[in-house]
Amino acid sequence: MKWNYLFLFFSMLVLIQACQRDPYREGALLYKMQCANCHGDEGQGLGELIPPLAKSDYLTPHRAELPCLLIKGQNDTIIVNGKKYFDQAMPANPALSDVHVANILNYIHNNWGNEQPDFTLDEVRKAIAPCR
Repeated sequence: MKWNYLFLFFSMLVLIQACQRDPYREGALLYKMQCANCHGDEGQGLGELIPPLAKSDYLTPHRAELPCLLIKGQNDTIIVNGKKYFDQAMPANPALSDVHVANILNYIHNNWGNEQPDFTLDEVRKAIAPCR
């Protein structure tokens, strides 16, 4: 009888761990679904049209703007890694939740040569509030 309880206990622990979310993996999946078509699987961008996210010098100085950029999109000329990208529209994605935005940005900020601090959920919520 004692072994049955131990087995049940360890089975529950395994199930609980399997059900927990993995924000990094969720960020990777969301990036693939929402961003990779334009920015590429490796964040390389698309030639003269779409700026790269890999080793991007745009991320740090525009950190506070990035959550709104994902929600509202963009249609301005920007400079990334010294190169101008002219008025190429980035579509809005207002259906993304605050958690999704944080996970996507944290995935981008920690891949392809980017080493940026993670966004907190509170930081994302404060940044998105004026955009919604």
